[in-house]
Amino acid sequence: MADYIVSLDQGTTSSRAIVFAADGAVVASAQKEFAQHYPQPGWVEHDPAEIWYTQAGVFTEALSKAEISAADIAAIGITNQRETTIVWEKKTGKPICNAIVWQDRRTAEICNELKAKGYEERIREKTGLVVDAYFSGKKIKWILDNIPGARRRAEAGELACGTVDSWLVWNLTGGALHITDLSNASRTMLVDIHLGKWDEELLSFLDIPGSLLPEIRSSSELYAHTSPKLFPVGIPIAGIAGDQQAALFGQVCTKAGMVKNTYGTGCFMLMNTGERAVASPNNLLATVAWRVAGKTIYALEGSVFIGGAVVQWLRDGLGIIKQAADVEALARSVKGTDGVYLVPAFAGLGAPHWDPYARGIIVGITRGTSAGQIALASLQSIALQSHDVLERMVADSGVAVAELRVDGGATSNDLLMQFQADILGVPVVKPVVTETTALGAAYLAGLAVGFWHSAEEIAKGVAIARRFEPVMSRDEAQAIIYDWRRAIDRSKGWAR
Repeated sequence: MADYIVSLDQGTTSSRAIVFAADGAVVASAQKEFAQHYPQPGWVEHDPAEIWYTQAGVFTEALSKAEISAADIAAIGITNQRETTIVWEKKTGKPICNAIVWQDRRTAEICNELKAKGYEERIREKTGLVVDAYFSGKKIKWILDNIPGARRRAEAGELACGTVDSWLVWNLTGGALHITDLSNASRTMLVDIHLGKWDEELLSFLDIPGSLLPEIRSSSELYAHTSPKLFPVGIPIAGIAGDQQAALFGQVCTKAGMVKNTYGTGCFMLMNTGERAVASPNNLLATVAWRVAGKTIYALEGSVFIGGAVVQWLRDGLGIIKQAADVEALARSVKGTDGVYLVPAFAGLGAPHWDPYARGIIVGITRGTSAGQIALASLQSIALQSHDVLERMVADSGVAVAELRVDGGATSNDLLMQFQADILGVPVVKPVVTETTALGAAYLAGLAVGFWHSAEEIAKGVAIARRFEPVMSRDEAQAIIYDWRRAIDRSKGWAR
């Protein structure tokens, strides 16, 4: 058995590759940002070729940093930004247009049409998803309807489509394999999650030919080996999961009732609900967490569209900080927000509101409002949005949460993590290895090839870096939550 697992972590703003050892430690990593394209307000695109070139480049760079070769790698695990949609030519592997990113809102009118036709309840029943521009199926429809010749070519069987995992596997295998895993497929709004299959009725709602779609596989199995054009030794590709499901696995939330929150560009909270898909009356999503060894595990999910991205906006949009890490010091420079609330609905609101027409607002400003208060309000908005999701998650599942496991870049901000614990009223637990998205993909790949033998074995190696205990009184927390909801109400429907 080779000594390492490599995770390819293809995210919204960068491509990363991380080499893991058997104890879950990071041996080496490489990361490369790529361009974000905003051709119109509310539109967000990526260049699929740039996604692949950056991912392939950091893969090679990570191996070089670790001073290892392809022969030293037991398997590759893939995790990816979900819902982002790519359509390409089967013959050449060339994309027919830019990828439509998960944040993109151009398909809001398609959602309205689906609702007007009375399809909403049927879609929710089969997919566990709400009808929102977030999900991939409507992006596929938009491409077929708007890129010249795309629908004709799709119906002729000339095109393939997929989420980013499918695109990476296609390129890693030289076009030999067109697959996805069930966790990614469940985010397309085209899968009956109870059966784990593409659904003809859902495809008909969006007029999408089934020939476009990848084969659905489990999240942990030996799919194929890399093309000899990439490495002289074929490396097993053995794990795939959407980024948030991978993070749930990486946090070893393998028992029903365990919850994690990932703080990245957005915030994504998942609760393991075991082998039961929980229907949510509170506008959360029922989604597939993973399928391993023939068993499908489900999760409740709440997606916050703008999490850490609000800090990027403070840096790039307002210019009140020079780098993202500066936000904590600026926020600590004030004693409180003095009633200032910032709702970062830059791309609409996700769970539990699902309002594509909401827009960002700052309320409570006076002549005395400072940059420090805006920075603090921005950080608090991340935690408050996450609170709204967890509150409804508990109501839907009927399970009291003992702790929140956290990961992602923003967990380095102690001020944010302490406020999160305070506003939730439960401990917030941060592991030593916070790259849990990539780690989850590594675990899934490693289990498939015998690198690790069980989730129990994996759990024994998890080390905790810090546990944030709540110290704020519940009365104070509830007062903040009350005013936050007033601010949220004012942001809704603004762009309608």
